Amino acid sequence: MLLSFIESNWMLILVLVASGGMLLWPLVQRGLSPTREIGAIQATQLVNRQNALMLDVRETQEYEGGRVPNAVHLPLSQLAERGEEIRRFSARPVIAYCERGTRSRSAATALTKLGFAQVYTLRGGLRAWAEAGLPVVKNA
Repeated sequence: MLLSFIESNWMLILVLVASGGMLLWPLVQRGLSPTREIGAIQATQLVNRQNALMLDVRETQEYEGGRVPNAVHLPLSQLAERGEEIRRFSARPVIAYCERGTRSRSAATALTKLGFAQVYTLRGGLRAWAEAGLPVVKNA
């Protein structure tokens, strides 16, 4: 009975397996990735306990509007060419952030390729940081 069901509905079963695989792939990919996404509170704990580097990967105009205190600014568009400038921080955890958290994932991949072992991204970016009530320094 089961065999006849499978034979007559093989296309539906194939679609089920393929769609299930597509739904699970992001979870598998995150598990295999050397980078981790953390929230604002976890980021402050990492900075305080392990002297993590906050790396602002937004463009200059965005950066001038405000930033996380003591963050190093290196725009994502320049990370490949200027990555050597931050290599001295490679022994420390690095938390990359942007405005909302999307560009920081690309930065995390680039940082891993540059030899950084502990790379994190700030979930929700600077916006989530500010919404958590954490300080944002306005540039003069």
